[in-house]
Amino acid sequence: MAGTLLTRQRQSLLAERLARDGRVVANEIARELGISDDTVRRDLREMAAAGLCERVYGGALPLAPQTGTLAERRDQMAGAKERLAAAAVPLIGEGATIFVDAGSTNAAVAAALGSVRRLTLLTNSPAVALAVPTAPGIETLLVGGRYDPALGACLGSRALREAGEFHADLMILGACGVDAEAGVTAFSQDEAEFKRRVAEGARAVMVVATADKLRTAAPFRVLAPGRLTHLVTQASGDPATLRAFEAAGTTVHRIADA
Repeated sequence: MAGTLLTRQRQSLLAERLARDGRVVANEIARELGISDDTVRRDLREMAAAGLCERVYGGALPLAPQTGTLAERRDQMAGAKERLAAAAVPLIGEGATIFVDAGSTNAAVAAALGSVRRLTLLTNSPAVALAVPTAPGIETLLVGGRYDPALGACLGSRALREAGEFHADLMILGACGVDAEAGVTAFSQDEAEFKRRVAEGARAVMVVATADKLRTAAPFRVLAPGRLTHLVTQASGDPATLRAFEAAGTTVHRIADA
């Protein structure tokens, strides 16, 4: 019976499993339904093309949340982002050189830096630069390039060239999706390339992310899970994902929800 399901019925079932389990493994579903792995992979490709999931090796993940422009995202889950930012700041060493990537949560981190006495901050995001408190011990440097208003970031060849000229003690990486197998992912190829370039030159990499980004993926990989030094997220985040990051060597900081 299962093997005779129509395409739309199979894809509806796959969507239900994604929502329930947070992941679909192609060969497991194929065995359950009595169909070929290729049929499941074809269904997942069609669903990914329609924006219903993100294909990863061996199956699919829910698509990372896309929630509008930077200005719109700033007001979403604002309290949670402020709590995560407050927890992230003590992980930044005094006198460090840090790169703060674009993103609404990272802008919250920048705004919380007033307690750091001495710091050099680089960013490709005007919003992040403007959020940094005015303090004599904090120097802010802005990377140039082509400005993408939706991302709130400067990208392109100039930004890549400038990114290759510095080596931060810590990169605070903006993440669209965070998964223990897919790693840290982004929606834009240019964005992913820039993030990767900065991360490659950094001594440590930290992601500060709300729980809704866990166990999701976007089309372009930035970093493998094992490259992440710190993950600061809500304690309500998927436990299996957080344990898997810890097993890969990441220090996970679970921050209590309000």
